[in-house]
Amino acid sequence: MSNQQYDLLIVGAGVSGTALLYLASRYTDLKRIGIIDKYAAPARVNSLSSNNSQTLHCGDIETNYTLEKALKVQRAANMLKNYAVKQPDVHHIIYRYPKMVLGVGNDECRQLRERYRVFSQYYPELKLLEKKDIARIEPAVAMRQGRFRDDEVVALGSTDEYTAVNYEALSRSFVRQAGAVANKQVDLHFDEYVKHIKIDRNRFLVETRHTCYQARAIVVCAGGHSLKLAHDLGYGLHYSCLPVAGSYYFTPAVLSGKVYTVQNDALPFAAIHGDPDVLVPGKTRFGPTALVLPILERYNLSTLPDFLQVFRFDKRVARVLYELLRDRDIRNYMFKNMLFEIPFVRKWLFLKDVRKIVPSMKLRDLSFARNVGGIRPQLIDKDHQKLLMGEAKIDTGIGAIFNMTPSPGGTSCLENAEIDLRTVVNHLGASIDETAFKQDLLGEDHSHTDSDFTGRVLSGDNAA
Repeated sequence: MSNQQYDLLIVGAGVSGTALLYLASRYTDLKRIGIIDKYAAPARVNSLSSNNSQTLHCGDIETNYTLEKALKVQRAANMLKNYAVKQPDVHHIIYRYPKMVLGVGNDECRQLRERYRVFSQYYPELKLLEKKDIARIEPAVAMRQGRFRDDEVVALGSTDEYTAVNYEALSRSFVRQAGAVANKQVDLHFDEYVKHIKIDRNRFLVETRHTCYQARAIVVCAGGHSLKLAHDLGYGLHYSCLPVAGSYYFTPAVLSGKVYTVQNDALPFAAIHGDPDVLVPGKTRFGPTALVLPILERYNLSTLPDFLQVFRFDKRVARVLYELLRDRDIRNYMFKNMLFEIPFVRKWLFLKDVRKIVPSMKLRDLSFARNVGGIRPQLIDKDHQKLLMGEAKIDTGIGAIFNMTPSPGGTSCLENAEIDLRTVVNHLGASIDETAFKQDLLGEDHSHTDSDFTGRVLSGDNAA
């Protein structure tokens, strides 16, 4: 096997990995940077445009976000916007649509009114929308057969902000911009499946089928596969991975923008929403569902063995699953989502959920979106016997970082990459062009730290 040596080697060329590739190339004095992916091009798994909700999360209408988390997500979203609007292909990367979160019934409406009272001072574009206001923006949401719907509704939203992202196009943009930096060795290695990661003295050996790459630091951004590779180095062994798949349904274009629904606090999964699909003209996409599947990549059964390696089933995992199924709301939700995948049944069941947003929706207008939707890799903490929702990173403290980035991982790709970059730079004794970095990406947010990361940083005793 041939050898190639790098200061930083990134495994996984989705939006998280390519964001780090761009930052390391553009803003540091690292000279040799490489990225590896098992597919022939960037963003072929969860960053593929069809495999995520195409949403730029800003924290204002996501009712499962506390104010603290919302403001962290807002900072991350601003970094992405600051990058995207400066690109020559901006109109293929980021999009303006109206957006709102819809409350239906007394309880949800009361919840949104209180949320507006707290959040509006931090989100000046956020508006409280009564039924007539909703009708002007999204008539199909507020009206039914030419009349206002009977149930009480209110919404929080805005009408003139960037709200959608083509994360596949964003990933390709990061790669192009990284390659355009002068006086840097930036290598792209596609069609390379990483088999193992090992340590040899003060360097990491990344073994593929054909090559052994050497690196002073590595960052793995490979979804559920990240945990598998962390296990190679003896880290994250007390974590299991629970892959949650999301499916979608298409309808004719009934929405002008994004319409979310209020999150059920009893459920650790995303609430249904409707979105214009950025790559499918004339269609609205509804979803996602949430189905636990024993694979690490949607529609790729060859990842079953990888799942079995990271699942690490034992009595502690069994206990977590048992406790989840004991909860009536979660149990019924998971069962319903299984039915959502069954032909001839799923449309009837899903129609009820869609009608919460569009009350006049007809069964004939629903069609299952085939080959659409990805996998969200959620961690199970076996020591504390609980399911960890959201993003997580394993920082070994020795120059190796492993990222698991479900939602809002796309939105936070640059901020997450910044955190990893600063860790790598400190480890290698390198430097960052802070002036250019702040000017290009941060705007008024002049400092980001690990505390801004929306997920969990597992380090030290928590990582081993």
